Amino acid sequence: MAETIRFEGLSLPVSDVTRSIEFYRRLGFEIEVSRPMFALLRLGEGTLGLLRQDLSGWAKEARENTHLELSTDHLDDLYQELQAKDIHFHEPPHDEPWERAMATYDPDGYTVEIAQGRRGHNAPRE
Repeated sequence: MAETIRFEGLSLPVSDVTRSIEFYRRLGFEIEVSRPMFALLRLGEGTLGLLRQDLSGWAKEARENTHLELSTDHLDDLYQELQAKDIHFHEPPHDEPWERAMATYDPDGYTVEIAQGRRGHNAPRE
């Protein structure tokens, strides 16, 4: 294939665009587009679209099992910083066999997981 394909981001259906914007801004996302039914947020090179939809028919488990995966070089420091911004983690920083990570839920119940180091190239603390 001669052409390069880049992954730009993903979009999530949300019940309240404004509420979701505020949550993701506390994680460091910046607003690129903000409308009542849609927002486009950016974190680094990637984007997150927020699409206003009625989620009443969506199973809670489906949202919890949808993971937005982020990474940082200083997980424990970021944990302290985000707790001070009123973000609560249902999984504080912990070691898995493949990485060190923490997880929270966004306002609609999507899992936001943050790992130590680049995904696929990280390891638990030793």
